[in-house]
Amino acid sequence: MTRTEAGGPVPPAPAPLLELRGIAKRYGGVRALEGVDFTCRPGSIHAILGENGAGKSTLIKIMAGVVQPDEGEIRLEGERVRFAGPAAASRAGIVAIFQELSLVPDLSVADNIALADPPRRFGLIDRRAQRQRARAVLARLGCEDIDPGMRIKDLPLSRRQMVEIAKALALKPRLLILDEATSALTAADVERVFRLLRELRREGLALLYISHRMHEIAALADTCSVFRNGRHVATFPQGSRSGREIVRLMIGRDITQVYPPKPERPQPVPPCLEVEGLGWEGRLNDLTFRVGRGEIVGLGGLDGQGQRELMLALFGVLRGLSGTIRLEGRELALTGPAQAKSPACGMALVPEDRKTEGLLLPMTVRDNLSLAALPRLSRAGVVDRDRENEAVAAMIRRLRIKLGDPADPVATLSGGNQQKVVLGKWLMTGPRLILLSDPTRGIDVGTKQEIYALMRELADQGAAILFYSTDYDELIGCCDRVLILYDGRIVRVLEGAAITEQNIVASALNLGEVAA
Repeated sequence: MTRTEAGGPVPPAPAPLLELRGIAKRYGGVRALEGVDFTCRPGSIHAILGENGAGKSTLIKIMAGVVQPDEGEIRLEGERVRFAGPAAASRAGIVAIFQELSLVPDLSVADNIALADPPRRFGLIDRRAQRQRARAVLARLGCEDIDPGMRIKDLPLSRRQMVEIAKALALKPRLLILDEATSALTAADVERVFRLLRELRREGLALLYISHRMHEIAALADTCSVFRNGRHVATFPQGSRSGREIVRLMIGRDITQVYPPKPERPQPVPPCLEVEGLGWEGRLNDLTFRVGRGEIVGLGGLDGQGQRELMLALFGVLRGLSGTIRLEGRELALTGPAQAKSPACGMALVPEDRKTEGLLLPMTVRDNLSLAALPRLSRAGVVDRDRENEAVAAMIRRLRIKLGDPADPVATLSGGNQQKVVLGKWLMTGPRLILLSDPTRGIDVGTKQEIYALMRELADQGAAILFYSTDYDELIGCCDRVLILYDGRIVRVLEGAAITEQNIVASALNLGEVAA
């Protein structure tokens, strides 16, 4: 019998809550899963690792009843089951929080949290009980500051994500699945979620956790499973494999270099974008900066310090701006995104939420890729289909987008390949100024490297790039300069050797310079 260090017997592992045996799923000619065996146990946080397209999302969609497997069986507490849909899985205690939010923007926080099973009185929804339920579950998350009466669309993305977690918690799951659930959260909210997950583990819940942030896996997981190319390749206790070993399992090769080298550029760099005294409704305050041709300029700072508003202001989304915006020496008075993306301006915006702001999920990959460039692909107002197909095929090859057929809905692609479609859509317009808002959020390590290389390639070809990231390593590795925002103001500009994590964090907290 195995014994602990104290000499006592090791308690046996609890019986599995959910088992998958021989699971296979294909989408057309694409194999999403093949011969997968997988087990979830109560009282454990089980991390699922793998590149985008490795099969992780398909795996959890099968568990949650969203899709049906082509082969194999599912057993719940030893009994064979088949979930006809998410509602059936939820009734069995299996609840998933997916990357794409399932909230209804025009409904309140309380409405969304109780959407699946609202409290009733005399046959009508009991609004008072609904608000009380929302307050209770938000309090358990540590989010007492979220007003249950607020509409979802009036909340920033990070708070919407917390409401999504609260909505899942309200269903009282036995198995809770989290797919990149912290990727849009502030650091403080991540800590709140971590505390909750550890508490749920102590209460005996089974938890599946998908994240590309390895430090989160190290902090939370008891067990890790790695998937590659639709197959389950390894399961091991957390801490028993090094980061390099895990990456090798995920992608089948070693990672030798994460960020492409930064080239030496002559100074001064010719300006592409010049901003002077930009302000908007107290959220942006007297912003003055420039982005040169061939430069990658980062936006740092804590989440919610004006970075998103700055991107929207530059792309013509916001009204009532003060200050001046010049593009290649010409002053702009943008009336909307259509003008910003026109050939005369040549801007592109990759938004932070690809699912709701960057893609039309029911439409095809081809339609999504060509949508922004249709004026370039048309003659006399009629789309030239041959020209469109050639341009789409070229972009798929260039970005190495993994798909079955360009006519497939873009919703069938993995998260990383969806993000490539968002990037490709804008590259087809030939932009001179590219605005990137956290473009690698929820993306695997291999696809991240491809995006970093693409950014540097575009900069080398003369594009100006403004790059907001919540990942300090990305700002350090990718950017020629970093602007740190605090309370809608630029509080520090970091260049060269000064772009360090210590300086980024200190400036983000508005602490000024710190000793090396």
